[in-house]
Amino acid sequence: MSAGQFASSADGFGALRQFARRERPLERCELCSVGLRPDHPHLIELAQRKLLCTCEACAILFSGQGVKFKRVPRRVRSLPNFNLSDAEWNGLMIPINMAFFFRSSLEDRVVALYPSPAGATESLLALESWNEIVTRNPILNEMESDVEGLLVNRLGYSRGYSAPEYYLLPIDECYKLVGLIRMHWKGLSGGTEVWRELGECFKSLRERSVEVGDAPRVEEESHA
Repeated sequence: MSAGQFASSADGFGALRQFARRERPLERCELCSVGLRPDHPHLIELAQRKLLCTCEACAILFSGQGVKFKRVPRRVRSLPNFNLSDAEWNGLMIPINMAFFFRSSLEDRVVALYPSPAGATESLLALESWNEIVTRNPILNEMESDVEGLLVNRLGYSRGYSAPEYYLLPIDECYKLVGLIRMHWKGLSGGTEVWRELGECFKSLRERSVEVGDAPRVEEESHA
């Protein structure tokens, strides 16, 4: 390589380094435009079910029962003792083995959505079916309307290699899962990339979650 060629190559690598060092555009609060941290809070616009990225100062204004916006909480709770039979799940008529449910305060009902390559798809949910599930899982009474959801993952269970997973978690985590599937799905079966991303997503949920729920009932021993 000649000296001129080496200098040209060095200039090219220098340009690449400068490109790599460029900072990504700063994400800004959608209410006041201040710059946001990576772990910024979210609001949900109730009518459109639209998530907004906000700063802490704006989010705290909507920490109560908002009319237009509500602040999305951060807590992730796993429900290892959740009680849902195969027959009950099949009775919900969800076409895939994953869905999330939340209470809509505006519509005064529980909404059932499942992820698909086209985005979040709504499934009709009979109130009686939901009430029966709540009766045996009273922790669902703690689910905050609009901003928390019950996430059901029975994908591994349907294939016989893992137990079903149930979480009470922020609604933005539910829509994050929808976006992940929509972004990475390829062909008819999804492709290896989407299944790898799903595995990482649920691994993160397990690591961040706190186990809650009633402990399994233990029969008292009888004494002679």
